[in-house]
Amino acid sequence: MQTSTKVMAAGTAVKPMTVEAAEEIAAQDFASIVESHRPQIFRFLLASLRDVDLAETLTQECFLKAHRNWNSFRGDSSAMTWLMRIAINLQKDHWRNRRLQFWRHTQANAIGVDEASDWLPNGERSAEQQIVAREQVAQVWKAVDGLSARQRTVFLLRYVEDRELSEIAKATGLSEGTVKAHLSRALSRVRAELRGIR
Repeated sequence: MQTSTKVMAAGTAVKPMTVEAAEEIAAQDFASIVESHRPQIFRFLLASLRDVDLAETLTQECFLKAHRNWNSFRGDSSAMTWLMRIAINLQKDHWRNRRLQFWRHTQANAIGVDEASDWLPNGERSAEQQIVAREQVAQVWKAVDGLSARQRTVFLLRYVEDRELSEIAKATGLSEGTVKAHLSRALSRVRAELRGIR
């Protein structure tokens, strides 16, 4: 059994900690990371893929990869940024594989417009307001589907996940200026698409 002692600045010694105790603390830390960040990762993947089962699978895979590499997390960025980067890479891998094997993916598991509008805050809307909201959600999703992969990722991180531009830059590996450019182009295309529909 290995133990370590450290002396704090005030001269008081920290109690020795066993390797097993340190591993237990690390496991608890990771469990709290999963608990606090899982909803955002799942929501991003669901918004990107619009397939509940696939989003759930990739969310689990994201946290599995993070757990396997938890020792190598240096803390240069927030845990959320690191996890989002893993999720983005998993999403890219999925789309790359999907292009090669598109016939495997069926629309049977895809989320419909009715389900997607349920993500919006309710606020006790009338039936007519709910129908209008569903139509607006369908129009926005159609416009977002027409964006390039980078524009779509940046758009979803900013407007679905409410991430700051600096966080998006770290998560995507792009410069902040490039993120702004992609976001601006994405907004222009979505707005133009929505104006053309009305």
